[in-house]
Amino acid sequence: MSHTLYEANAQRVQRCELAVPGSSPEMFEKALKSGVDFVFLDLEDAVAPDDKLQARKNVIQAINDLDWKGHGITLSVRINGLDTQYMVRDVVDLVEQAGAKIDTVLIPKVGVYGDVYMVDAMLTQLEMQEGLKNKIGIECLIETALGMANVEDIAKQGAIGGRVEALHFGVADYAASNRARTVNIGGLNPDYPGDQWHAAISRMTVACRAYGLRPIDGPFGDIKDPEGYKAGARRAAALGCEGKWAIHPSQIALANEVFTPPAAEVEKAKRILEALREAAAQGKGAAALDGRLIDAASERMANNIVRAAEAIAAKTQ
Repeated sequence: MSHTLYEANAQRVQRCELAVPGSSPEMFEKALKSGVDFVFLDLEDAVAPDDKLQARKNVIQAINDLDWKGHGITLSVRINGLDTQYMVRDVVDLVEQAGAKIDTVLIPKVGVYGDVYMVDAMLTQLEMQEGLKNKIGIECLIETALGMANVEDIAKQGAIGGRVEALHFGVADYAASNRARTVNIGGLNPDYPGDQWHAAISRMTVACRAYGLRPIDGPFGDIKDPEGYKAGARRAAALGCEGKWAIHPSQIALANEVFTPPAAEVEKAKRILEALREAAAQGKGAAALDGRLIDAASERMANNIVRAAEAIAAKTQ
């Protein structure tokens, strides 16, 4: 292993993140009781321009009035883009009026690390101004060609800055930015031989894993196609993603199913660790289990499974 290692800025269970429009307060209570790991209250794409100011008020009220932590939910807010007139007041009003109850801020359409630095600097100043004891995390949406071209620098500088926790793949805007031909948000184009999002998700995931961030897959648009959702989630999980968005409560259980390690997988991982401990006690660096060689790489993979299962179990107790 290299002597250069980047530890995670924050550890959170994020199997599923439910998107909730800030302009639809009737959905807030349902999100609160949904059992999802993460909720982001949306001030950006899901809110029409004429509703932006009221949506911000709705979100601030919901943050203060509802017991998100008591329901085991990590709470995020997707602010408006840096290229809009809404972003500054989003950040200022959120932190001044509800900062103590916000876990993370989700920045849309991050193109360069400078976008992140601006929000980070604002959060730092506002936290000092308000005397907040909590440090609000940052999550970044990688959903443009520019953002993907700079994803390694965004991840690295974000990790060094100490506030960035996760990168999300925003498939819809990414497709638009690349002028890709799509048939469904997050779905596959039958003219492409395989998964057209594979390379992008893999690149983002590698950047996350190199610098201690969580990689999260974005939305799947067809809420009437649960099998399509699960297939996309399984492909993302195979590449190393920790979770996936839900744009409807019906998708939460689907994501939790995919991103929760199965009991049989956890049990096998524990057997691998035990077999390697026994081998180490005998001075051996490798062992055989069920007719297959296991070694230090097997140990690292097994530890990943066991730790994920333990974190989920601790959260759901």
